[in-house]
Amino acid sequence: MTTKPFSDLAFPGFEFSSATPIDALNIEVQEFVYPRLGTRHVHLASAQDENVFLVALRTVPTDSTGVAHILEHTVLCGSQRFPVRDPFFMMTRRSLNTFMNAFTSSDWTAYPFASQNQKDFYNLLDVYLDSVFFANLHELDFAQEGHRVEFEDPVSADSPLVYKGVVYNEMKGAMSSPVSQLWANFTRHLFPSSTYHFNSGGDPEEIPNLSYEQLKDFYAKHYHPSNALFMTFGNIPAKDLQEQIHEKVLQHFQEPARPAVVKPERRYFAPLQVKEAYPLPPGEDRDAKTHIVTGWLLSESADLHNNLEAHLLTNVLLENSASPLMQALETTEFGHTPSSLCGLEDSYREMVFVCGLEGSESQHAEAVEAMIISVLERVAEEGVAEEKVAAVLHQLELSQREISGDSYPYGLQLILAAMPPVLQGGNPAETLDIESALQELRESIKDPGYIKQLVRKFLLDNPHRVTLTMAPDTELEARREQYTKYLLDGLHNALGEHDKQQIVEQANALQERQQQKDLEDVLPKVTLEDVPEEMVIAEPSALSSNVTCFAQGTNGLVYQQAVCALPALDSDDMRMLPLLSYCLPEVGAGDESYLDLQEQQSAFTGGINAYWEVKGTVDSEQDCTGYFVLSGKALQRNQQQLISLVKKMLLEARFDEYERLHELVSQLASRREQSVTSNGHGLAMAAATSGLSPAASVSHRSSGLEGIRWIKELDKQLDNPKELENLAARLQTLHGKIIANPIQFLAIAEEANLTEFQNAIRNSWTDKRASMDQRLQLPSTRIHSQVGWITNCQVSFCAKAYATVPSSHSDAPILTVLGHYLRNGYLHRAIREQGGAYGAGAGQDSGNAIFRFFSYRDPRIEGTLEDFNGAVSWLLNEEQEEVALEQAILGVVSSIDKPRSPAGEAKSAFHNGLFGRTPEQRRDFRSRVLRVSLEDLRRVAQTYLQGQPSSIAVVSGDGAKETFEKIGLEVQRL
Repeated sequence: MTTKPFSDLAFPGFEFSSATPIDALNIEVQEFVYPRLGTRHVHLASAQDENVFLVALRTVPTDSTGVAHILEHTVLCGSQRFPVRDPFFMMTRRSLNTFMNAFTSSDWTAYPFASQNQKDFYNLLDVYLDSVFFANLHELDFAQEGHRVEFEDPVSADSPLVYKGVVYNEMKGAMSSPVSQLWANFTRHLFPSSTYHFNSGGDPEEIPNLSYEQLKDFYAKHYHPSNALFMTFGNIPAKDLQEQIHEKVLQHFQEPARPAVVKPERRYFAPLQVKEAYPLPPGEDRDAKTHIVTGWLLSESADLHNNLEAHLLTNVLLENSASPLMQALETTEFGHTPSSLCGLEDSYREMVFVCGLEGSESQHAEAVEAMIISVLERVAEEGVAEEKVAAVLHQLELSQREISGDSYPYGLQLILAAMPPVLQGGNPAETLDIESALQELRESIKDPGYIKQLVRKFLLDNPHRVTLTMAPDTELEARREQYTKYLLDGLHNALGEHDKQQIVEQANALQERQQQKDLEDVLPKVTLEDVPEEMVIAEPSALSSNVTCFAQGTNGLVYQQAVCALPALDSDDMRMLPLLSYCLPEVGAGDESYLDLQEQQSAFTGGINAYWEVKGTVDSEQDCTGYFVLSGKALQRNQQQLISLVKKMLLEARFDEYERLHELVSQLASRREQSVTSNGHGLAMAAATSGLSPAASVSHRSSGLEGIRWIKELDKQLDNPKELENLAARLQTLHGKIIANPIQFLAIAEEANLTEFQNAIRNSWTDKRASMDQRLQLPSTRIHSQVGWITNCQVSFCAKAYATVPSSHSDAPILTVLGHYLRNGYLHRAIREQGGAYGAGAGQDSGNAIFRFFSYRDPRIEGTLEDFNGAVSWLLNEEQEEVALEQAILGVVSSIDKPRSPAGEAKSAFHNGLFGRTPEQRRDFRSRVLRVSLEDLRRVAQTYLQGQPSSIAVVSGDGAKETFEKIGLEVQRL
């Protein structure tokens, strides 16, 4: 890829180190160093237009006050050259970015962004560089983003004191999850002396101990170019990027600083067994709710050979249900399901291997540990068949070759994969190009003793082992709240009049700062003139009666989907769809058991999964269609095996392996319940919208809070063998209804292989099916509801919904822009900055013809619901600006134009087409977004929101019940 002399690749001051092409990833890894300060720059040169930037700093906390996390927030609140209060969120509105964020990990903090527009990229680069290295760190921003004490009534010094702060509330929400508490407790014991002993995000009990001076000291120590790593991806030359980095940052630092270092952990000489507790709501049954995990501290993660060996061993033991340790964990009577922590953590300096169970009892701890050790000893004695180990290597090869990018930009995924090892001193090219290392492993696994040796090296002969038992305690949360009240009451009693006045004055000053109007023109921006005229949509290369083909640059992978239109189903069938989707790829088919098929999936595919989708048409949200999809991918050489497996699994699935079925229901119930703390806003919106369209109703009843409650209850019933047999029969019947109708296919491959792939699908699927008698028909609904859901959570998630119009209506694009406008201009300030929630927003769901407001990890309920109304009043009663409208439109267009992976682009085009969202309709929608006016926004707000009936749903903890009843919400308990 490099055509210039190496000496011409670097900007003066930088020295070129190496250039390594990686053909499998279509990149060249170029390494540079800035010797005067010791700063590294790794550039992944690519032909892609989507350029990515990331700067990472080694941040090493020595307590659990969340200093690195709070600093990440505060750094983005104004800098020397951009002294506005909120440049990060302002730039999200003045940009065509495809990604903007900041991350705090256990031992690093990173600031990444991506854009397809070079003007926009350089704008963001300018702001990011100044924000990270020249942050203002205003004390009031620390109070807003981190923590502060205020009087419950901010102007009354006689009212009780309360803790506030965005990160404080974010972490209260994050640490509501038992799995988050399990990991925090486990690492605290596994790492007795290093930075991983602490909660880098912040423990809510410890966050109030962080002072403003400590924050500034941490910044001075860690935010220096000598402690920084720059990583970039795309078609902008490294030299051009370095010119900006030098001009904006490096030339302003004269002296190098000592980089932060994570020391190796002090090793245990004997295994450790510990017990902890986690809160459970009062009155809830504590049976079978204990977590038991066993884990080991392994070797250095930056050692590529050791790293790949650890991944190999982990996957051999845990990859699927046919893997020896996973099979033992899934089938044991000591617990309900394998722990969510099962696997390898390799982002720390030293790797961590964890396995265990959830849904157990404390008295089983020794038996669980003994069972795990017994499985490992059996593997160390008997080994594992070479073909099973080869299947694991096949998965590593496939994961390297696949061009992803449907969640994060592809370039950012590569950067994030390489960054932790590079921060530990590793070689980025070696980390990304594992082909030679894989070849070494292919030779090693020919030795029957190889896996046996790895089990002993990493696990059995390693005494640094911790077994943690974490049991539920129905009184723990009350004791914590009592202790917090004790601290705040003590602080209140110790306050003098001057102290009280200072608290009141700080609250007033913060409110004034939040209300101030910044001069946004100091920030760079793009305008509507910078928006590309055309919307790029993948076009099929070939169409036939039942196979739609897309030629995409898939880097040697093929993707197949078998798609069944949903027939007429009753409400019970619809509720069962998520369970059928989850179970079908995990059960046996024909004469093969689920274990046989798990092994074949691992050996020949990159995974096969099922899902369902139900949506309204472009013209009516009440007229719904739906599809059941079985989707798989494989390397091109394995395309016939993929086709055969998809066919067998779809047509011959059977649900008569009863113990397996029970395991799957338990796994799904556990995963769904754990999703509440991370997806509470999504679940609240699903509940709020559930009566307003048929598809929204189905979503809430099957996958939302009603669905979670149903699957939890079903799981309890399956201890009865008759109930289990009945469930198997119901699933088999539903499966039969779905596959009785014509099946259509999606095929995605490289152009040179597409015809062969298409013909292989046609030749394999020769059976002809009669046309469908009756497609899915759901009853119309437009019912409003007001409901409060009680879950095990310390914060709230609020949602409000209004009936609007479907996507073909001329007001749908206007409502879409309105969501961005209200979030940018009102909701962010009122709910996040002033209210202390981690996030808030609004948006139009045209598929269901619903406009939704939401908040995320929110300390308030009533105030937030009032703010939803306040946003509409603000729009209608206060003067609005054209520049704010342009920013909202830019945000919508940016989300519409966000690129996907090559396969993702094809899937998006195909599935949009299934629901009548043709390229012409999508392009027309985008063009109408670009023509929205302020008068349009006011009109649709008056038409659909102001004074109109609405639905409300709030997800919160036990303490919210009184509030629910006070504001007239129907109380439901998960």
